[in-house]
Amino acid sequence: GAEEFTRVPEEGPAFFVGLRIRGSELGLVADPNVATGTPTRILLSIAVADVDALLDRVEPLGGTVRGPANDMPWGQRVAHIQDPDGNAVNLTQQI
Repeated sequence: GAEEFTRVPEEGPAFFVGLRIRGSELGLVADPNVATGTPTRILLSIAVADVDALLDRVEPLGGTVRGPANDMPWGQRVAHIQDPDGNAVNLTQQI
């Protein structure tokens, strides 16, 4: 089974839940602003070492940058992109 290792906020309905499964981490976000329907119904978040360095590589590799990276109050720098198939992806970095 999965082990919950973080929750934001700690009390009440969660906006973010971090799960650990056999050494791998998975983050689940409740975000009503993510569009539903074709081609995507999920928002995938990927932890990276340097969000800003990767943003320059997104468009040359066929993706789309949806906006600049921002520092979030829960201690992450986050950039919203789309992969070449149109799937919503967040690049996240601990700060």
